[in-house]
Amino acid sequence: MQPDIIYYEPAALNYYLGSKLKEKFSDVQWIPIENHNNIEELRTKSNTEFARMKRHLIIGVRKSLKYTPNNKVSDFLVPYTSSGCSAMCLYCYLVCNYNKCSYLRLFVNREEMMDKLLKTANQSDKDLVFEIGSNSDMVLENTITGNLEWTIEYFARSKNGAITFPTKFDMVDRLLSLDHKGKTIMRMSVNPEKIIRNVEFGTSPLKDRIRAMNQMCEAGYKVGMLIAPVIFLDNWMELYSELIDRLSDELTQKTKHQLFIEIIFMTYSFVHAAINREAFPNAIDLFDKSLLTGRGRGKYWYKEEVRAKGEEFFRDKLSKKLKGIPILYIV
Repeated sequence: MQPDIIYYEPAALNYYLGSKLKEKFSDVQWIPIENHNNIEELRTKSNTEFARMKRHLIIGVRKSLKYTPNNKVSDFLVPYTSSGCSAMCLYCYLVCNYNKCSYLRLFVNREEMMDKLLKTANQSDKDLVFEIGSNSDMVLENTITGNLEWTIEYFARSKNGAITFPTKFDMVDRLLSLDHKGKTIMRMSVNPEKIIRNVEFGTSPLKDRIRAMNQMCEAGYKVGMLIAPVIFLDNWMELYSELIDRLSDELTQKTKHQLFIEIIFMTYSFVHAAINREAFPNAIDLFDKSLLTGRGRGKYWYKEEVRAKGEEFFRDKLSKKLKGIPILYIV
């Protein structure tokens, strides 16, 4: 990512990473702000500016380090070194949290975050798994900050535990030679190529995501896979059948042997609909009244009968083409 404008909290420049970013992007306009959470001139822009705002970079200091318990692939969701993203997936759950201001924010106080991470891991009497990428994409962020490389090698010093992150990006070359000591779990999100091209704007193609999974596994990392979010387009069975066939053909046996799968159905919202209608008027309309139902406060998810049909399809297809690979959950 090459930002067009950088908004920054002046205190961020007192940190090593903040000063390095100032040096790295010295040719970009830097605009001081009081609070990375409330940039008035961006918050009041129209939805038509959404794609342009994704080119901005915001740099600040993370204040809250409170962990949230999680019961899926991790024990805790950890506030970490970034939030938001420069990609523009039409369903992105970060839009629900940040509305049009779901641009990439970087937090420079990584040493404070790592100190708490190591302290929590080392004081536990069991191996804990920490999700460090629930609010951003760490592989994408790493291309700007190097934070994921730093984190993997630093956390390898812990006595126990593991870190995990999901990604839609393939830029893993800089991770392959790291001394991770088996304490990092990468989870690659996949979707049919048609959905990637027409819904997940600015992310890596499917073939590159599959290649990245194989590379990471070959480098000794633990690797998982999310089929997420499942989107029930008119020909969804054909699309997801082709996806699973490709995964069966292109994933290495080594990757398949240690892989696990998460399946997540798409959720949508009034906020998504408003932004997509104005920012991407020619894009696919993901709001299908015949399939979606309300789940409170302007949010929608697929009706129970649609979800049940989807679960039956995936369990059947995966049991035949990726036999023996565990499905951790379907939600």
